[in-house]
Amino acid sequence: MPRRFLAALVVVCAAALGAATLAADFAQSVVEPYLRIQTALAADRMDGVKADAAAIAKAAGAMGPRGATIAGAARELRSAGSVAGAREAFGKLSDALIAYGTVNKGSLGPATRKAYCPMEKQYWLQKGTTIANPYAGKRMLRCGEFKAL
Repeated sequence: MPRRFLAALVVVCAAALGAATLAADFAQSVVEPYLRIQTALAADRMDGVKADAAAIAKAAGAMGPRGATIAGAARELRSAGSVAGAREAFGKLSDALIAYGTVNKGSLGPATRKAYCPMEKQYWLQKGTTIANPYAGKRMLRCGEFKAL
């Protein structure tokens, strides 16, 4: 009897460790580039946006069906030709990441927070304690509030 318990415990621990590794990989390969995009758009810039969107599309695409919505939104963002177009596509990417994070608790990494702008009626993810609105940029940089993730 104790051997079965020990074997079950090993399986549960291995699964938990595997899930933690997957969450860390997701945070590194998808969330970190997303956060760089959020920072660029909050500053009304496009530098690095296309490269980071391509990295997200590749990482999410490798996840198969679980990452399909994220990968599609990232590909759309990669092809955006302007800050306005990038912001529109960023909204779809934000929605996909928030949905993924809701289903896979803890997968968005430590200190990642969800924010909402009532003027733009959009959600996004960011780090830090000061709102940096990627949809309004410098026009309304601090417009928004943090919400429960």
